[in-house]
Amino acid sequence: MSGHYPRIRVYHPAGHIILRDSLSLCFYIRHPHQEIVRGVLQSLETYLNAVGPGALGRYVEHSGYTQLLDDTGWKEIRRELLEDEWPGVRLYDDYSNLEDQYGFDYSGKPLGTPAPSLNGEPNASCMVGFWLPTEYLEEHGPNRLRELALQLAAPLPFCFGQVGLAFRGELSLIGMLRKVREHCFRYPGLDIPKPSWHSWKLGFRVRGPSWLTFLGQPILGELGGASSLRSRLSSPGTTVQELEGERAVVTLGPWPEAGDTEQGHTLPAYRELARILEPWLYHEERGFDPDFPPEDLRRWERRFLD
Repeated sequence: MSGHYPRIRVYHPAGHIILRDSLSLCFYIRHPHQEIVRGVLQSLETYLNAVGPGALGRYVEHSGYTQLLDDTGWKEIRRELLEDEWPGVRLYDDYSNLEDQYGFDYSGKPLGTPAPSLNGEPNASCMVGFWLPTEYLEEHGPNRLRELALQLAAPLPFCFGQVGLAFRGELSLIGMLRKVREHCFRYPGLDIPKPSWHSWKLGFRVRGPSWLTFLGQPILGELGGASSLRSRLSSPGTTVQELEGERAVVTLGPWPEAGDTEQGHTLPAYRELARILEPWLYHEERGFDPDFPPEDLRRWERRFLD
């Protein structure tokens, strides 16, 4: 176990890991796909340069089957991003890896157009997500992780983004959310991201604080801008950095922290930022599944407020 977060590993009977501690880097963008695709490709290239050419080895094609991410696969991915109105890209580790460590997810939408499938979905966003193992943090340190996050964010006109510790695994498997529930209330700094789902629901709201909380317009403007936000945050180690394009990033201390409520580590810096962001906090309308019912989900959403 790290001094900043627990080592979580849940194994399938076949021997591979189906739930683990990880790092999630995710950005939500309220602009049409065709306006942001070049920035998305730039962020993907930055990510590939950081993790190395062999980190990603599979992709999910339109039929739902997983295919080898060879030269032909990369050609198809780039074609989909550049030509499709509704690209949905999911890239994973090489077949030889028995656990999901790296990953890239993108959900593009023709926002601002009369697309029939957007009717009744006023809160839809495009979403760009990246995954890293916590081993990356241990090897390279938090300064390098923060630097990478800023490089990924730079070409993206995000409304909201978050970078921090998260559960990663096959959460759709029966009983998996029961495993998450066993840990999540003890370690409030471990997020339970569902970025594809939230890309339809988040709108101009936030999912609460993370180690790095990225704020764009209109939320940052409604907070009075970066300088006003900075004046309201007093926890040691919290910083607010202004970014180009009327955006900012709030950093909560030198390391991403999981906390530990059983040890009295309740993450006061996260709680301070949560109180400021509460008017914009997103609330899920339904529970994840019977192992994580609505009342528990609401308690988890408000873990930094109550």
